[in-house]
Parts: sequence; C-alpha cells; structure tokens
Amino acid sequence: MRGIETSKSKIRQSIFTEVARLAYEGWDPIKFEKLPYKIIPGEIAQYRDSVFIERAVVGERLRAAMGLSLRKFDDFTSICDGIDESIIDEKYYEPPLIDIIKFACNKCPENKVFVTNACQNCLEHPCVEICPKGAVSIVNGSSHIDQSKCIKCGMCINACEYHAIVKQERPCAKVCGMNAIKSDEYGRAEIDYDKCVSCGMCLVNCPFSAIIDKSQIFQTITAIKSDTPVYAAIAPAFAGQFGNVSAGQIKTAFLELGFTDVVEVAIGADLCTIEEAKDFTNEVPDKQPFMATSCCPAWSVMAKKLFPEFAPYISMALTPMVLTGRLIKKEHPDAKVVFVGPCAAKKLEASRRTIRSDIDFVLTFEEFASILEARDIDISECEESEFVGEASGDGIGFAVSGGVAAAVENAINVLSPSREVKTARAEGLQNCKKMLQIAKTGKYNGYLLEGMACPGGCVAGAGTIAPVRKTTDAVYRMKEKSKNRFGVSSKYKKYLSELEK
Repeated sequence: MRGIETSKSKIRQSIFTEVARLAYEGWDPIKFEKLPYKIIPGEIAQYRDSVFIERAVVGERLRAAMGLSLRKFDDFTSICDGIDESIIDEKYYEPPLIDIIKFACNKCPENKVFVTNACQNCLEHPCVEICPKGAVSIVNGSSHIDQSKCIKCGMCINACEYHAIVKQERPCAKVCGMNAIKSDEYGRAEIDYDKCVSCGMCLVNCPFSAIIDKSQIFQTITAIKSDTPVYAAIAPAFAGQFGNVSAGQIKTAFLELGFTDVVEVAIGADLCTIEEAKDFTNEVPDKQPFMATSCCPAWSVMAKKLFPEFAPYISMALTPMVLTGRLIKKEHPDAKVVFVGPCAAKKLEASRRTIRSDIDFVLTFEEFASILEARDIDISECEESEFVGEASGDGIGFAVSGGVAAAVENAINVLSPSREVKTARAEGLQNCKKMLQIAKTGKYNGYLLEGMACPGGCVAGAGTIAPVRKTTDAVYRMKEKSKNRFGVSSKYKKYLSELEK
C-alpha cells in the first residue's frame, strides 16, 4: 500500500519519528519507556483486541527501531533492556534483521481454497465435475470443499463463473520468493533464516504489521550530533519518493538535518556499470557461460543459496552503494557515510565485515522521512541548494527493473562496438529463480542476466513510501534530464582501480 496512509504506516512513522526525536533530545530511558503510551493513548483499543497488546507490539517495534532484537515471550525485562549497546554511533545490524512479533501475528491460513456465500448452487456444478480429487461436493444447497482432500490446484476457482470460490494465502508467505515463511506449532508465521535473504517483501505485505526490521535512526543522529562529518549517499530511487520536489530541495533537507553533504549513489552505479561491462567482455563466454549482475544483494544471495554452482558467474563488481561509500571516504577519510535508499537488504550488506568501513549506516526512505518529521522539515518548503547531477542517465536507471542490464549493455556497445550482447532480466525472487532454472538448461549461455528481488526494481523496495508506478516515472524523467547518457563516460572512472582494493 505504498503511497496510501494506513494505520500500519502511521504507527510505523510514529515509532520512527519518536526515536528520532529522542536521539536529537538525548537518550532518556524514562521517556523511552513512556513512548508506547504516547503512541497508543487512552484506554480503548483501536487496532487489536486489547490496548495492552497494542502497546506491547509498539514496545517491541521501538526496540527494533533502536537496533535491538525482539524479547522472548517469557522475558519480563524492560523494553530498555540491552539498550546501552545501541545508543552509540557504531552499532551494526545484527541478525536477524527481519523478525516476527508473534503475538501480533493473525495466524493467517497458509493456503486454503474455500467457497464463499456467493455460490449460486447452479445446475452445472462445474466445480464438482472438474475437481481431480473429488474434494468438492454439494452440501445444503451450496458447494463445499473437503480440506482433507483439496490439493489447492485452483481448477474449481477457474471453473466457477460466479467467482464464488477463492484461494486465501498468508500475505507474507505469498510474496516470499524464497518460501522462507511457514507456521510454528501455534499457527503463527515463522521465518526460516536459512532461506531468508532479507528482501523485506514480507514486511511490506503483512496487513497486521507483525513483521519488523531493525533501524539505525538513533545511531545515525548520534553521529550527526558529533563533530564527525556525515555524508548522505542517496540512491537514485529517491525520485518521486517525497512528492513533487527537486533534488536541490532534498539536498537542503539533508543539510538542515546536519548532514555535511549529499552524494548520488548513481555515481557508484556508473562505476559498477563499467566494471560489469569489463567482466562480461572478458569472461563470457570463454571462461563462463553467462554473467549475472551483482547490485541487488537479495538477488545475489538467493542465487548463491539456491544455485551454488552459479556463484562464480555472479559479477564480482562492487555494488553502487559500496563504490559510492569508498569514493566519499577517499576524499573525506574521517567522514561517516549514511546510505539512504529503498532497500532492506542493504542493511545487512553494509554489516558485512568487508564493507563496514565503507558504509557506516543504512536508512530507508521511510526512516529518513520520519527523521524529517521529527525536525518539522517539509521538503516542499525547503529552498533550492546547488545540486550538480554528475551521474549518467544509465546510472540513474539502476533504480528500475531492466536498468542495470541496459546500462551494462550500453557500456559494452561503447567499449566493444562489435560485441553482440544478449540480456535477460527478472523481477521478484520467484521469477529470478525461474530465470536461473532456465539458465541451467543452457538457454542463456552468452547472456547477461539481471535479477531484481523486488517487483519493479529498487523503486519497489521495502523502504519506499511512494507508489511504484509514480516513482518509476519520476526516475525515467530524471534519467532523461541527465547530461550524460552512458555510465562509461563517468569522470570518476579514473579512481576505479583504487576503489576496488
């Protein structure tokens, strides 16, 4: 429901905003303990069966917003327990990044086909006739499905002209391309972390707001309040996220929050484009049958988990986030870098030991918007700051599905004009898996494969706040305005060899 204010989005924003306010005002455990009562006031429940459950859920969400893990059911400690480890500016994300508040879970059916009251008891009864397992019969003048026989094939659903038969699936499990969500012994959703790649699609699609991800809002603001310069590295998917505002106004908002400066991650995308173009030209097909892009962490982790034989075929190029972070720290070695973008999986990528020194914090657009709220900053009312867009149109295009493959293909056409480049792409992990299954047959030998975990690309990441279609259009408009078309022309490419060390 990106772009539509719901009770779920309002509660999330309230939690992030209150944590940001507390960070600016200074840590106060008493204030923190009172926040569930501030966010859920009064005596009457608004969203759940009990106001006490509502506050308990908010308490766990506040802990996650501070970067802490959820407490166990039988743990009666304060919501401040362990907080001393998080109220610093060097706190890294600890797994699990994404978790489920069990007492907030609705115990949604995993997978169930049933007949609604729209059944007309028609003469033909096609649902009965077509069922391969004899699970459908007529009971008391209406179709009835025997759940012990039903195999959820959906044939009865397609046969009913009245659309009276529906398939109900657990929303979080339905969107999980890794099939990582099952039920525990009480019917509550549970994440298999051996399968999870932290894409965050379950978080976005849980209507009960039972799924949480950890945040570094407090730690980021703590760093901003220090004497250390803090740079924002903003992903190109920012286009359209904050309304009809300019890049210059967004930069002003960052500066008013206390950031030293703002750098486009699309610059890093240009450098990634050059590296992947070189890798493809040098490796495919002589040394490997195909090459897969590397910029989406959830996609690359999925590929390595499910198709380990393909791990060597995933580009070794550093991601745009990392390249941008290294570029900033090359020029400002004492600075801290905050990646601000659409992706939940980037939080774990930045926590890897090899990357921690490049990216200090990761915030989603949703979290950044809450920090603005805490400081009463309206981007639409901000003045224009000078924002010199140095990234290419291809670098900006990384934010949408197909953009990475197109950028690399364009770079190859410039570097090796006679080279034929075939590409295939997939968005959403289910489709990404299908693409790699086809690759196993040899059909994609000689191809460049682009995978995006989120349907639509980065603009549909778990941390976005605007409708996907709207932001996609905004990215394309920003791409068209770029002075340079191809990433291969980046003026920063002279630093590539140094940044890769």
